[in-house]
Amino acid sequence: MQKKLKVVTIGGGSSYTPELLEGFLKRYHELPVSELWLVDVAEGQEKVDIIFDLCQRMVKKAGVPMTVHKTLDRRQALKDADFVTTQLRVGQLKARELDERIPLSYGYLGQETNGAGGLFKGLRTIPVVFDIIKDVQEICPKAWVINFTNPAGMVTEAVYRHTDFKRFIGVCNIPIGMKMFIRDVLALTDNDELSIDLFGLNHMVFIKDVLVNGESRFAELLDGVASGTLKASSVKNIFDLPFSEGLIRSLNLLPCSYLLYYFKLKEMLAIEMGEYYKGGARAQVVQKVEKQLFDLYKKPGSEREAERTGAARRGLLL
Repeated sequence: MQKKLKVVTIGGGSSYTPELLEGFLKRYHELPVSELWLVDVAEGQEKVDIIFDLCQRMVKKAGVPMTVHKTLDRRQALKDADFVTTQLRVGQLKARELDERIPLSYGYLGQETNGAGGLFKGLRTIPVVFDIIKDVQEICPKAWVINFTNPAGMVTEAVYRHTDFKRFIGVCNIPIGMKMFIRDVLALTDNDELSIDLFGLNHMVFIKDVLVNGESRFAELLDGVASGTLKASSVKNIFDLPFSEGLIRSLNLLPCSYLLYYFKLKEMLAIEMGEYYKGGARAQVVQKVEKQLFDLYKKPGSEREAERTGAARRGLLL
């Protein structure tokens, strides 16, 4: 009989939590999560209350033997945890807006994982993650910490360089997004087995090979993207610019969208500056979308919407 698992989600009031729970419910036979604890801070009380109610409805609808709890006491939640997931934003979305607007006001890139904005967020976030790790080491030392908090690469590197905690994995959705893009552009079916050879650091990754049913189709994919006959993978929080054909062919690699901030820095900065001078920032868009999502989540029946809107939420809220 499989061991029942306890998962603690720090930042449980996040709009991403229903998508996380959806994954647990669909894979209960593989990953039997019996307890899910949603942890947040006092400023996030209203959000975690809404998400908690929604999660309870989702569990009831799925008919899975899982209990959902909510608390503002992290140490209480961590007792006997098997996995701890982190999806927090220190300072909430208002802090993100400053991360973006302050650098842009001086003509520098403001983005939550890159440039000065990413550095601001990292400096604000890493000490909090270190505090979480101290609590995990004391209360549930055998638990794995799965980090989805941005800047994911910076946070993960800081943990490995400056703590002795090794049960820590940093993740982002760029690799799975690129895999979905490949399935789409190569018109693969559910019966096709797809494997990608990908390397790099969050969020800066490259694809070096694509295997479909054991055979490489990378040359076909790279030629299509380089020539423009296939549209490159992109995410909705990054302005969609094509990589130059010469760059793609000389690299002989497929870069992810975030690498536009390095390979096309001037163009990306010009776009961000244009949005800034029009009075906009990505964080303001995200705040509007988040409000719409939470208004939806309050309504009975929204558990069905939570299941259907995962892809849109991933793209809109990054």
